[in-house]
Amino acid sequence: MAAETENDTEKIRDLIARTRVVLWDFDGPICRLFAGHSAERVANELAGWLESRGLNGLLTESERESLDPHVVLRAVDRRHPRSDLVVELEERLTQEELRATATAWPTAYADALIRTWSAVGSRLAITTNNSPRAVRSYLASRDLTSCFAPHIYGRTQNLHHLKPDPHCLNRALSATGASPSAALMIGDTPSDLEAAQRARVPFLGYARNEQKAKLLRQAGAEVVVASLKPLLGALGWRD
Repeated sequence: MAAETENDTEKIRDLIARTRVVLWDFDGPICRLFAGHSAERVANELAGWLESRGLNGLLTESERESLDPHVVLRAVDRRHPRSDLVVELEERLTQEELRATATAWPTAYADALIRTWSAVGSRLAITTNNSPRAVRSYLASRDLTSCFAPHIYGRTQNLHHLKPDPHCLNRALSATGASPSAALMIGDTPSDLEAAQRARVPFLGYARNEQKAKLLRQAGAEVVVASLKPLLGALGWRD
């Protein structure tokens, strides 16, 4: 996969050389949030909560069987936008994400890359579809809060602002005073890539397996890495 050829390495160095602000997706590039707290179970519990209230008809069969709790949340919001039902469902997902932070797996080299990038003077921001409360909880557990604060932009109750909408990226750019060309988005899904494209921000894909790499490349990602270690190397970090 990526970062194994001289051309890949040169692309990474070029991206990093012109980056002043790094916009990080959270679940994937920084950690596997649901590594020890199944996202599938959370999605099923959200669907079950709807069913217990006689609202099973709000979801299609594919939405009920989804492994992604955000699919359930988005589906309800499309049918009842900005309703009390959406507010309660979003809070339930937030509580599940907060519980998941206790068993999340840090992405290899992420902590070191975050600290190194911050130490060399780049500004860092989180741009995620996860709850900012969960993000802050995880960052505090890894002593990384100071590398990002106050630039943590996550899910709100306005769910139409979730990526691939570029809303959270635009908020980060505005708050840091950065032009899109001086920023870099690190994400692991096609929706991250689309959000970056719509915000006119260069994109670097992180893929922990071949399937994720394939999806990113099919979506148009030009630079995809299987490990964050080459980025550390481009910043001058040594083992």
